[in-house]
Amino acid sequence: MTVVVNGESHDLGAEVSVGGLVAKLGLPDRGIAVAVDGEVIPRGRWDRMLHDDAQIEIVTAVQGG
Repeated sequence: MTVVVNGESHDLGAEVSVGGLVAKLGLPDRGIAVAVDGEVIPRGRWDRMLHDDAQIEIVTAVQGG
């Protein structure tokens, strides 16, 4: 299965959940937001399985002003 994360293609092999993708990419599970095909996925729903060719955006919250 291949997905696009922040414009970069990733071959994941087998099916994976949103949370599994975050872990596989080595990202923290807090302080980030994940959108799949333009829909923001709350952390409580990160068990949602991704589909082939999913367009995923992951952004990190930053403090400052």
